[in-house]
Amino acid sequence: MENTQNYNSELNGKIALVTGGTKGIGKAIADRLRDAGASVIVTARNHPGTDLPHHFIATDLTVASETAKVLGEINEKFGTIDILVNNMGGSSSPSGGFSALMDEHWESDIQLNLLAPVRIDRAVLPGMLEQKSGVIIHISSITGISPVHESLGAYAVAKAALINYSKSLSKEVTPKGVRVLTVSPGMVKTDTMDAYLHSLAGEAGVSVDEITQNLMNSLGGIPMGRMASPEDIAEFVGYLVSPRASYLSGANYVIDGGTIATV
Repeated sequence: MENTQNYNSELNGKIALVTGGTKGIGKAIADRLRDAGASVIVTARNHPGTDLPHHFIATDLTVASETAKVLGEINEKFGTIDILVNNMGGSSSPSGGFSALMDEHWESDIQLNLLAPVRIDRAVLPGMLEQKSGVIIHISSITGISPVHESLGAYAVAKAALINYSKSLSKEVTPKGVRVLTVSPGMVKTDTMDAYLHSLAGEAGVSVDEITQNLMNSLGGIPMGRMASPEDIAEFVGYLVSPRASYLSGANYVIDGGTIATV
């Protein structure tokens, strides 16, 4: 039987917020949700300097007071959020293992990768619970499952905590109509990843190709033979937030080209 469903309009009338939505994975997700018919709001610390097809809010969500500002603007201009994608994340901590990480590095990575999503969820959930519907996606990382201690120790711990928090939240709010899911990408070819690889290569005194292969090896290799594209991640997120995934909640989906060795 031919499938005649039009996936390009399945999010018509939905309001979506994508944090860190101006570049890389976040931009690809925002574009994918817009293509499916959603009205999309994106946040980032700075405007990318190019035309955006989405409503942009400049904010630093590691600052607790910024969350209320963002939600106030969204409520005034759009109303209740139907889809929240907590994509914002990253790390500026130095490589070198545990001895290189000072308190400020731990605090920075935990604020960015764990506490910022927790605060946004706390602000958005009352509206979702009132309407008894909504989807929250947390973008984690395979380092939350298989950490790279040489360079991403604090980041990996924060992402592991995000996965656990996401599961806990899903148990609480899924019975009330709100689905909560986690997506954990492996290596994704973004500008941020390129800059990270160049930085590691400079520190190690090797080529970018060599450091890329070394990092792939440290994760256990990538059977697919390449990094993911941002669009690879966005396409799956587009499915998860759609009515087609209405029975899915509480799971952590690893998108890594086969890297993780366990089932």
